[in-house]
Amino acid sequence: MDELIHRENLSPNCDARALPGARPISMVVLHYTGMQTAAEAEERLVDPQAKVSAHYLIGEDGEVVRLVPEERRAWHAGRSYWRGVTDVNSASIGIELVNPGHEWGYRAFPAAQMEALLPLLARIVKTHDIPRANVVGHSDVAPARKEDPGELFDWPLLARHKLALPIPEVMLGDPFDNEGSVLLALERFGYDITDGRAAVRAFQRRWRPSLIDGEIDLQVGAMVFALLLDRDRGRAR
Repeated sequence: MDELIHRENLSPNCDARALPGARPISMVVLHYTGMQTAAEAEERLVDPQAKVSAHYLIGEDGEVVRLVPEERRAWHAGRSYWRGVTDVNSASIGIELVNPGHEWGYRAFPAAQMEALLPLLARIVKTHDIPRANVVGHSDVAPARKEDPGELFDWPLLARHKLALPIPEVMLGDPFDNEGSVLLALERFGYDITDGRAAVRAFQRRWRPSLIDGEIDLQVGAMVFALLLDRDRGRAR
């Protein structure tokens, strides 16, 4: 029995983590399901034809379903990248949050859902010694393909519980010489900048959700600079 897990519905869509070149678990990737109903989402995550899964599914009512044991490699991240890791599935725990997503009526994540996420995420972070900077959204690791969990996700709540980095408070300035320097700084922080505009949008969705336009402005540059400075000072654990 597990006090944080309400039930299991084990998915066949997983494999062993011990693949050639596999890395230890070092990150958590948060998703939304992006389907019209919770039932449809759960059915897809256990459908062998779909070839997708996650370790956990959290309903809007706070129900937590284990789909894949943490020691197994769930297929949740797809083609993705974060801080030099290209096989994100091997290095991560994936958590799906029931939400219709941008296609079907995107909405805020209910309190019950977030309250169920907090202790589960806290346990995962503690068990695997995951730094706060590596608790990320799907859009962070796949900026050209994904936009979940999206701009309505309550990252500040996670930050208050020390489960994610807080949004930096910055004074507007111009710490970089040009836009190319900002993109290189984004890459240094962890993002794939192959599609620069997509990387900027993903950064904004996570760190400045009030304006997501893919444009590099003074606030974006100052925030990237502050995050890198905190990392270099050892404040990003």
